Amino acid sequence: MKYTALGRTGMQVSRFCLGTTNFGNVTDEKEARRIMDAAIDAGINYFDTANEYGGGHKGITETIIGRWFQDTGKRKKVIMQTKAFSWMADSDDPINEEAHGLSTYKLRRNLEDSLKRLQTDHIEVYMMHHYDRGTSWDELYECYQSMLYQGKIDYLGSSNSAGYDLCEAQMEAKKRNILGVVVEEHRYNLMCRLPELELLPAAQKLGIGTFAYSPLNAGVLAGKSLHDPTKSRRIEANVIDAEHPKAPNYMNFIDMEPQLAKFAKLCDELGETQANVAVAWLLSRPNLTGVIVGPRTVEQFEAMLPAMELTLPDDFIKEMDLIFPGPGGGAPEAYAW
Repeated sequence: MKYTALGRTGMQVSRFCLGTTNFGNVTDEKEARRIMDAAIDAGINYFDTANEYGGGHKGITETIIGRWFQDTGKRKKVIMQTKAFSWMADSDDPINEEAHGLSTYKLRRNLEDSLKRLQTDHIEVYMMHHYDRGTSWDELYECYQSMLYQGKIDYLGSSNSAGYDLCEAQMEAKKRNILGVVVEEHRYNLMCRLPELELLPAAQKLGIGTFAYSPLNAGVLAGKSLHDPTKSRRIEANVIDAEHPKAPNYMNFIDMEPQLAKFAKLCDELGETQANVAVAWLLSRPNLTGVIVGPRTVEQFEAMLPAMELTLPDDFIKEMDLIFPGPGGGAPEAYAW
């Protein structure tokens, strides 16, 4: 395993972060425990989750991790990251809880609930699962500083941000003489390269670490869905249109079948799996800190580990750029001069 500093902090994290979105949803607790044990054995020290994970049973993913912490005593081996933003169906206050957002009221309640489910007294990285532009930075930073001073969190992170969100976050943090956001988690893969335009350059300039989620584009880049669309996790869940109506690249592999076929042929010629090539390509990006891998089984996890040591030849990367072209670099040079 390889390690690096998380953004401009002094904390070292593994370049593979274990994603747990499948736990309690398509991966049962027994298999989830096997995956977490295997991750620790492989040297991964960074785990990612969210309060809403668990499919129709929101919170179950954190509960599974918490029980594993309690039974194994491995909490100190893990840099834990969880998130808040989405509704959690809290029957005690449905008016506030069934709405998305980052109010102090909601964050305080959500953090306490996450700590209980995870069976821990603090979380290393607490993330805004999405920016809430209806909540002021005065409120957000006052809330996060309070959590920090109480020892309940160590760092603040963000997810699904725009480049200007990160700039505003750091501008406001500088006014308060605080660290601000230290890591951004973003959807980024060969089929979704838009972050190269604004988000990744902004994060690099601001010293914010970046981790790519959905590195295989919900399984499409693993190769299985080319001939059998039902192999995709997103199609199995039947949530494509409802959750991502404006993100056709998520699952529009029917239109991209020629590209996927070329990618499969290129990987075969290299003698590597499509999944490992897709992950290795991300790890080769100069402004990306690491990759969130979210296996459904321990076998999937173990099969992905060689990607950490896979170095792709320059000419091979150029061929991949022809198959999956990006925006052409950062803005404005990508479209102007």
